[in-house]
Amino acid sequence: MSEALKDTNYHFPHQTKMYRGKVRDVYHIGPEHLIMVASDRISAFDCILPKGIPYKGQVLNQLAARFLDATKDIVPNWMSAVPDPNVTVGLKCNPIKVEMVIRGYLSGHAWREYRSGKRMICGVFMPDGMKESDKFPEPIITPATKAEEGHDEDISREDIISKGIVEESIYVQLESITRQLFERGTQIAAERDLILVDTKYEFGIGSNGEIILIDEIHTPDSSRYFYADGYEQRQASGEIQKQLSKEFVRQWLISEGFQGLDGQTMPEMPDDFVNTVSERYIELYEKITGESFGRADTNRINTRVEANIADWIETNL
Repeated sequence: MSEALKDTNYHFPHQTKMYRGKVRDVYHIGPEHLIMVASDRISAFDCILPKGIPYKGQVLNQLAARFLDATKDIVPNWMSAVPDPNVTVGLKCNPIKVEMVIRGYLSGHAWREYRSGKRMICGVFMPDGMKESDKFPEPIITPATKAEEGHDEDISREDIISKGIVEESIYVQLESITRQLFERGTQIAAERDLILVDTKYEFGIGSNGEIILIDEIHTPDSSRYFYADGYEQRQASGEIQKQLSKEFVRQWLISEGFQGLDGQTMPEMPDDFVNTVSERYIELYEKITGESFGRADTNRINTRVEANIADWIETNL
């Protein structure tokens, strides 16, 4: 099995601090720069699974870089360089503590809420009579609070504004940008015979006060995709939609009795399932880009990543 990048613990010149997220390790370099390492960790139900997924970080990093570049005419983003297949360098900003989740179809968390009888999510009404994977009349925005640890929580637009999490004038802009980004992602997906089902965007405020798109976009960790070919037939016959996302990892965990709830024990993925997950990530990359995935050398991957970051710092700072 190829080597997975599970954890990093580097110490670079000009480094001021380091933050380890669910998937990414973020290094603060000097007053202006962030270096984000996309590890091969995988999370579900806001829990990190014990085993890494080879090439997952490379897929996420390279897809995110591609989509950040493809949407920079809509909103500025934080990215400035990609010195390694698993690494993006960008500018610091003040993160907005809300994830802008947008859903074009009734799937995942929204479907689980709907199936339980709820018709309101984040203050947004969901019509009666819908089936799993049906298309909403128009995409709905269902924000979530951005938790430092533990579970992100659904929150309504009204609560975001009333609690002062985001000023109303800024939030109105976030909604507009979110819809524009989703439309662009939908168009790109359609060109590859895919449906962008739902996704999330994260934003920050730059040094000049402008809204900046940060983190990853339109990757299989932040988004859900259906295959467009056969979608209508599968819906009509009540079949499960064929999808490219990590939802199948969540479903495997559910089948093993784990949903991230108190008292539940996380199962460990067998090696054959780890390989399946890895291939699914690579499949999505190739499907959405129309290009073959170039597998980077994973032999001593930690050393490779560290050396490429160090070279970038020495050259640019």
